[in-house]
Amino acid sequence: MYDLVVVGAGPYGLSIASHAASAGLNLRVFGRPMASWRDNMPRGMFLKSEPWASNLSDPAGRWRLEVYCAEQGMTARHAEPIPVEAFASYGLWFARHAVPEVDERMVTRVASVPGGFTVVTEDGEALHARTVALAVGVMPFVEVPQALRGLHPALVTHSSHHSDLDRFRGGDVTVIGGGQAALETAALLAEQGTRVRVLARADRLVWNDVPPPWERPLWQNIRSPHSGLGPGWRNWFYSERPNYFRRLPEPTRQRIAATALGPAGAWWVRDRVEGAVELLPGHQVTSARAVPGGVRLDLASRNGGPRTLETEHVIAATGFRARCDRLGLLSEELRGTLAALPDGSPAVGREFESSHPGLFMAGLVTASGFGPAMRFVHGATFTASTLVRGVRRRLRKTPAGGTIPVPGAGKREWAPTPVRR
Repeated sequence: MYDLVVVGAGPYGLSIASHAASAGLNLRVFGRPMASWRDNMPRGMFLKSEPWASNLSDPAGRWRLEVYCAEQGMTARHAEPIPVEAFASYGLWFARHAVPEVDERMVTRVASVPGGFTVVTEDGEALHARTVALAVGVMPFVEVPQALRGLHPALVTHSSHHSDLDRFRGGDVTVIGGGQAALETAALLAEQGTRVRVLARADRLVWNDVPPPWERPLWQNIRSPHSGLGPGWRNWFYSERPNYFRRLPEPTRQRIAATALGPAGAWWVRDRVEGAVELLPGHQVTSARAVPGGVRLDLASRNGGPRTLETEHVIAATGFRARCDRLGLLSEELRGTLAALPDGSPAVGREFESSHPGLFMAGLVTASGFGPAMRFVHGATFTASTLVRGVRRRLRKTPAGGTIPVPGAGKREWAPTPVRR
């Protein structure tokens, strides 16, 4: 039986695995390393986070992005965005140096059993673990507006469904959303000759400013410190003190998680959008239906009456919604034991343990508990060290061959498992 199985091999999963291996845990790691970064982002995109805030985490801090870039003859400078392809390659390099061998099979089921969990891979192999860390990224939580659901994928896709946009050359595409994914997707489409427009609910688009220089007077640093989520004390609190964020009253956490760092485009994509892309802020899709040649969208406008437009394809860059009921790889019984927050995401304790003892969560699913940093790579450093500490604490409470007590389970159902000698 393994001490820990890590499900997922993105920035969070790889960071957790590195810390767990350093702690001497007997572990397995499953997933295709950096899969969503390699398969679900079009070529030409850039990392919105600062290079110095985009490190995967190993305990010694040896395998940083800047080290990889130096080896490759690249630069990793403040205020110079890194191509997504380079970041994905960095993740693979990190996995080779800082993580035990990653098993690239997908995990299809995690179920609770006396003493821990059974983890089943895509080819049917079953493994047993005393603890499990879910670091499944964002793909299980794709969110498409209600009005667009049910339309064929030939007509409507999510922005994360594209590794390239070549199929839309010379066509007509409508992008829905006002954040970085929507605006950068629209820029790439326009630059390849696609007729493209952006629909956004907000009355105006928001653009992030060019970050202040790294070297600046002390008084400017005191007034508005740098942080992994941008300058300013509020962002510093979100990015550097997630343990204190968790202590805020739940309604406050929920409000911040839902509204902080809202939809905005990076400063370096603004000139590629304005003047090149038709922008329709203040519009919302109320209904959609297939028509010959594409999709007809019925729109509601805040500044006028309803209108209709037709387009060949719709790309919904409408983000992700992390909910317990979307954790489909968990058995129904196990999923049903999870306590959830008002937004449907799993409740986790101070060391990322869910309400089911031994089951840990990482990444986007923890943003409502630990704050906006968990939506970015920057949150992986705090998560990895804290979660592995929680795993070790859980293992000390549950010796090998013992029983993990599950709330509501009777003693007869959870008899100790004999220790094999």
